[in-house]
Amino acid sequence: MPSGPEGAWWRLVRWGFHLLYNQLAFTYDAVSKVVSLGVWRCWQRSALKHIAPPADCPRVLEVAHGTGDLQIDLLRAGYHTIGYDLSPSMGRIARRKLRRQGLTPLLARGRAQALPFPAEHFDAVVATFPSEFITDPRTLLEIWRVLGAGCPLVIVPGALFTAHGLPQRVLDWLYRITGQRETGAEADARLRDTLALIERHGFDVTSHWEDCPGSKVMVISARKRSGFTD
Repeated sequence: MPSGPEGAWWRLVRWGFHLLYNQLAFTYDAVSKVVSLGVWRCWQRSALKHIAPPADCPRVLEVAHGTGDLQIDLLRAGYHTIGYDLSPSMGRIARRKLRRQGLTPLLARGRAQALPFPAEHFDAVVATFPSEFITDPRTLLEIWRVLGAGCPLVIVPGALFTAHGLPQRVLDWLYRITGQRETGAEADARLRDTLALIERHGFDVTSHWEDCPGSKVMVISARKRSGFTD
């Protein structure tokens, strides 16, 4: 962590996100709607387009399930899904939300760097708007381990507004100052580095932009490559 004012700012930002994912998790859905101008669910659901139908890809692991909305989508679509998250607050909220929808939650708690599942157990792994843990080499190795051969890891890392009104400009500024968004050559370089990192850990990687109202969302599709050794 950098020293001086810059270091203090980033410590404050990380503390704020920690509160949002834990003690203030009950505000997460409202915050998500505000910072996406109401299209958060479209951003999340963009991941589903990159998972094969349940008949071909029945078992799905969602890493960092948050408040459980994508779990609802997956269950209603017919997948056999498990949600995994470090935050006990998110787990409680997700369980209540799924039960209110008449669905049976299957959720587990722990770190993505140590997944408590057998090798090649899942047909897909999905993570929408994960924090920096997703590019930890230990996380990528664990995801590679639990995926079946040729199966996808689908990550939704971020989105951009395509409309340019005052609300979008304000939110773009907030995203930048909290380290969630880069622009121009810096953003292109970060994406290349991320794709290269995932590739080095046993995946064939592509990236796509999906359209949502007033915005577009990045989807990274990484298919497990057989024969990889660490």
